[in-house]
Amino acid sequence: MSFETLFRPLAFARGAQMKNRFMLAPLTNKQSRPDGVLTDEEIRWLTLRARGGFGLVMTAAAHVQAVGQGFEGQLGVFGDQHLPGLTRLADGLRANGAVSAVQLHHAGNRSPAALVGQPVSASDDPQSGARGLTLDEVRTLRDDFVAAAVRAEKAGFDGVEIHGAHGYVITQFLSSELNRRNDRYGGSLENRSRLLLEILEGVRASTRGDFQLGLRISPERYGMQLGEMRALAQQIMRDGKIDYLDLSLWDVFKPADDEAFRERPLLGWFTDLERGQVRLGAAGKLTTPDQLKAALEAGCDFVTLGRAGILHHDYPAQLQDSPQFRPVETPVPPKHLITQGLSPGFVEYMKSFKGFVDEPMAAE
Repeated sequence: MSFETLFRPLAFARGAQMKNRFMLAPLTNKQSRPDGVLTDEEIRWLTLRARGGFGLVMTAAAHVQAVGQGFEGQLGVFGDQHLPGLTRLADGLRANGAVSAVQLHHAGNRSPAALVGQPVSASDDPQSGARGLTLDEVRTLRDDFVAAAVRAEKAGFDGVEIHGAHGYVITQFLSSELNRRNDRYGGSLENRSRLLLEILEGVRASTRGDFQLGLRISPERYGMQLGEMRALAQQIMRDGKIDYLDLSLWDVFKPADDEAFRERPLLGWFTDLERGQVRLGAAGKLTTPDQLKAALEAGCDFVTLGRAGILHHDYPAQLQDSPQFRPVETPVPPKHLITQGLSPGFVEYMKSFKGFVDEPMAAE
């Protein structure tokens, strides 16, 4: 795999092709208004990444129901009041040469009660105080994911990604530990995956033929079983309703946590699956050019950049101009992040990640 592969276009079964193999991860930035409406700060942060050469720019997780909000300052896509801001963002990303996507999200039992009142989940969860959704509410949740996708299409986005990772509501349904339902959405893997599959089917049926549909999963943690997630990924890719599978692995080159799957790296349990026309990418500690190249050599079609995309709004452009480019090392001063389009509030949020922001020593 040559270095130049990173800059080759990537076509999908549907919709616009990426001009290169760089996807901006859906990064929490807490820059939206309390009602979920986009701010100028958030639009600037994302359009800068499009201008900086990312082939596909994705929003932060956008909640599809008010009760599904996961954090303060989260982008919303649950009502038409969000359309003007979303339309401005879609226009800005297109004008700067990037394929655009909204990540559709519902936090489930990870929604803070201070924001949503009582959170909801696949089942009653005494630890978080969440109550289990009724059967009718599960169907409404499915329909609200689909409605959010239609809203993103109306705003002018090229596609959406369904957030099925990180212990949020879809993961809560998929988990045999967290899902204790005894109806058609609980029990067997077939039943536990029903909500996700119905969302994918609904989005595909309700949007235009060239509207892109991606799925993010994390095959470990939060009650996930690697064998089940591998089987589900294979089923979904064979079905062909999605255009790309975005693996969130925390570390792309880590071994599997499950002892039964230690014979190869975690990524390897997905790169060997039959993909058909579905593209495969991964996120997790991909920072240096050598790591990006190694991910493609391991079988990825694209790379999903998180922290590297925060540190350099123009990471792809800089690397294309100079193969010797290396990202700045962390911790970085707040001033550097401001120059990369982060608002002061976003910088404060990044201070919660140990070793990312260099804060001056307090005076004695």
